[in-house]
Amino acid sequence: REVWSASRPLGRGLTTNNEAEYQGLIAGLEGALDRGVSNILVEGDSQLIVRQLNGEYRVKSPKLRPLYERARELLGRFEKAVVRHIPREENGRADELANRAMDGKGPQG
Repeated sequence: REVWSASRPLGRGLTTNNEAEYQGLIAGLEGALDRGVSNILVEGDSQLIVRQLNGEYRVKSPKLRPLYERARELLGRFEKAVVRHIPREENGRADELANRAMDGKGPQG
């Protein structure tokens, strides 16, 4: 069940899609914590990010390391947090929100 969603530009200076994925995840986790969520299911279509967060892949990129560490720290604040992969074709809501932000439609949520 979707409790809260938002879209907003993440700012300039992000150089990779993986950095943007982590920034979006961090913003979502912070928003969930601010709203008192205690159990969270994170579904992402980036296998790299999901596998890094689940300890299946090492984080080799020095640019991703601080983002990964922040995401892990935030996930640790939930009573229960599950991160799982979802194919892009099944993740239409995330694409909708990302496109809204890229189109400059402004904050929502």
